[in-house]
Amino acid sequence: QQQQQQQQAIISQRKMFTGIVEEMGTVVSLEKQKEMQLWDGSTGVGTELTVKGKVAMDGAYLGCSISVSGVCLTATELDDENSCFKVGLAPETLRRTYLGDLQPGERVNLERASEMGGRNSGHFVQGHVDATGTIDETWTDKDSLFIKIRLDGEDGDLMRYIVPKGFIAIDGTSLTVCDVNAEEKWFTFMLVEYTQKKIIIPAKSVGGKVNIEVDVLGKYSENVLATLLPRIEQLEGRVKELEAKLAEK
Repeated sequence: QQQQQQQQAIISQRKMFTGIVEEMGTVVSLEKQKEMQLWDGSTGVGTELTVKGKVAMDGAYLGCSISVSGVCLTATELDDENSCFKVGLAPETLRRTYLGDLQPGERVNLERASEMGGRNSGHFVQGHVDATGTIDETWTDKDSLFIKIRLDGEDGDLMRYIVPKGFIAIDGTSLTVCDVNAEEKWFTFMLVEYTQKKIIIPAKSVGGKVNIEVDVLGKYSENVLATLLPRIEQLEGRVKELEAKLAEK
């Protein structure tokens, strides 16, 4: 019983991700338009993804969160014998990510949810993908691989959260932004030799898609400033009024 309580305590602490990919898993199947029973007994249509990953299955339980190429997903079925887990892909997930285009045999980045209070060698990654980007160019600089990502259409608005030397999650990998061109809506990042061998990004070609999650701290900062700016402007107006009255005396 004590062991179960300790396990439950660890489970309850696992909330977010770090962007440090634990393994490259393999897509087993993607079932689209599958009939699924909903909470009220009615039937809906959905999409289910099955992935093979030995590390991801270590300590997995029904309802646990697993990051699949940067997308936080809930494990709905577990196959310990074959080291496979199944997750559902919601319509919002299909709209925001490229997971709906995955094919059997394709590789995906996997990370188990981290323990709150534990070491974080990356940054706070929610697994809530904002949009997909397109690989525009790749080149090497000695042992480093540079990749240029372009944001298209309305997704270009995300550029305001992307800054040089800032954090960004690409396919669930915590990376540092190198160069940014907000006007042309592109940015670059670099992969060191070790990382190149541990994630799926280097195997992608120019024109390929990546899942992008900008640093959530930038979003929170923007919200805070949005509430403070009107108050600051109001205070500045009052100061000007006081200055004008003092000047009249």
